[in-house]
Amino acid sequence: MGTESENNGVLKEGFLVKRGHVVQNWKVRWFVLKSDRLLYYKYEGGKRDSCHRGTIPLSDCKITCPYLDYENRPLVMKLQTSTSEEHFLEACTREERDEWAAAVQNLNPHDAQTTSPSQVKGSTSLQLHNVSLSQVVDSMYDVHTGIRLCSHVEQCSSYTNCFSGSAVVDWLVFNKLALTRVEAVTLASALLDEASLRPIGIRSADALRNAALGEQFLDDSTALYCFVSFKSLLCKSREVSHSTIIRSFELKGHKVKNWKVRLFVLRAEPGFLHYYDPSKDDITPVGSISLRGCLVSALDDNGIPSGIKGKVQGNLFKIITQMDTHYYIQAPTHAERMDWIQAIRQLT
Repeated sequence: MGTESENNGVLKEGFLVKRGHVVQNWKVRWFVLKSDRLLYYKYEGGKRDSCHRGTIPLSDCKITCPYLDYENRPLVMKLQTSTSEEHFLEACTREERDEWAAAVQNLNPHDAQTTSPSQVKGSTSLQLHNVSLSQVVDSMYDVHTGIRLCSHVEQCSSYTNCFSGSAVVDWLVFNKLALTRVEAVTLASALLDEASLRPIGIRSADALRNAALGEQFLDDSTALYCFVSFKSLLCKSREVSHSTIIRSFELKGHKVKNWKVRLFVLRAEPGFLHYYDPSKDDITPVGSISLRGCLVSALDDNGIPSGIKGKVQGNLFKIITQMDTHYYIQAPTHAERMDWIQAIRQLT
């Protein structure tokens, strides 16, 4: 590989973590942005190599920022060259990631496909009357593609099952529910105003109380939010479709014929029943049941419904979703079964 003049036409430079092409491991590299390409170097012993390790051509490239397909790497952006070659680069902070994305985007200002949705100032306000807030929250709740629930610490206080304001904005932009970060903040503010999200921790709560209307939701990694949750209960469940055992969410494709103990959390706006594996220290649900338009009813304790096998101790109730998926749930007591049925019916 040829050498480069040290400062000839350099627009930006710094560290990024790059995913390899052949061996898909992540390695720190020193990147140098020029007017038509991005060069990267090894950097060891306090200095970079004299020869660059690779080149990413930027003419007619497409940039996706944020790129959230890597669950444990929320600060990744993707560059796709004109020959469809993909490069995945991770920054240390969201601000740094967005600065790199904006710098690359500015090299192709007339190409609409290269426009980075990450941070475009002065964009047209989101027309919220064309947005279904309930559908947005439905998508956020989705176990597989929704926003990831995490644990955060703020001023020595620990919070679980929550997410940061910047994570919400990243998710809305990545899923094309908002075109820019400014629009995403507007949409998130509407969700906050509709009580679909609520602030937790000092930073987000103070903003809600004291900030101007358009500044109450914070696009910040230290501002924490969560869904509104109501009640939880430990009980047994089995998923059944058309009276036959369906594939289990938690076992990813294996047919499960035994009862599973799950922790259930009932949430509203939208109505969802999420369930967790209590044997694992994991704040991510292993499955969910959409309650919109569902039917819920108690089952006779004197008989076992068709398709149900294994030990049944009574207190069964059934949920039938709009997709005609049948869920059988076994509560610990008769009173708790009726309590659950009543609570679920209020959300359907």
